[in-house]
Amino acid sequence: MQLGELQSLLNKQDSARSQILAVSIDSHEDSKKLRQKLQAANNGLETFPLLQDTNHKVIDRYGLLNPDGKGWPHPTTYVIDKEGVVRWKLTETNYTVRPTNKQILQEVRKLK
Repeated sequence: MQLGELQSLLNKQDSARSQILAVSIDSHEDSKKLRQKLQAANNGLETFPLLQDTNHKVIDRYGLLNPDGKGWPHPTTYVIDKEGVVRWKLTETNYTVRPTNKQILQEVRKLK
């Protein structure tokens, strides 16, 4: 998944019914570097909120912690409706495998 690209692929209708958020265990400094990298890839435009979960509260709540002992979560993408119901979820144990923007947009467009 190309996060910087995904935001730009959302049309007005998609943007009205969806919001992109990213959650990371990275430190504030590492998150700042990632934000700068995403902004550079998106011609300096803000893309989406990048939330820090350095204490694993969200990761633990959703059972996403990788049991390898390194403290990293499994990469996971959710599509959640306005009522907070998870309508689609993809979790991978291989951190290099991510959903495509096309897959995510297809699920977002199923939302009403």
